[in-house]
Amino acid sequence: MDSEAGGGSGDRSEGRFENMGRRVDEHLGGAGDRIEEDVKRVIAYLNDHVVPEVRDNGSKALRIAAGQLTRLADHLDRARGR
Repeated sequence: MDSEAGGGSGDRSEGRFENMGRRVDEHLGGAGDRIEEDVKRVIAYLNDHVVPEVRDNGSKALRIAAGQLTRLADHLDRARGR
């Protein structure tokens, strides 16, 4: 008798989980497709706008950094008395 009651409870639980799963599927529907399209747009933006800007200004930034590193090395040499 107890096993029948337990089995009945399990059936109701499974039904609730199935219904919840269906509701989640209905709610989220094509979210994966929308996310994939958004990711494609972000990648296209990065490739079209950010990467060229970095390429154009990357060498300038490296030259500035190299100058600053040279100044730092000179300062360290002076501090050690060279």
